Amino acid sequence: MNDQLPEWAIIVGNYGFPIVLAIYLLFRFEKKIENLSNAIDQLRESIISKKK
Repeated sequence: MNDQLPEWAIIVGNYGFPIVLAIYLLFRFEKKIENLSNAIDQLRESIISKKK
C-alpha cells in the first residue's frame, strides 16, 4: 500500500496533524503567555520597589 502513495503524502500523513496542532496551540496561547509575562514583570518591579 505504501508503494502507491507518494512520499510527500506519507510525510503529511505522519507529521501533518502534530504540526497543525502545535501551530494552533501556539497561536491560541500566545496572548495568555504574553499576559503571564507582563504579570511576572509587574511582580518583579513590585518586589524591587518594596526592597528600597
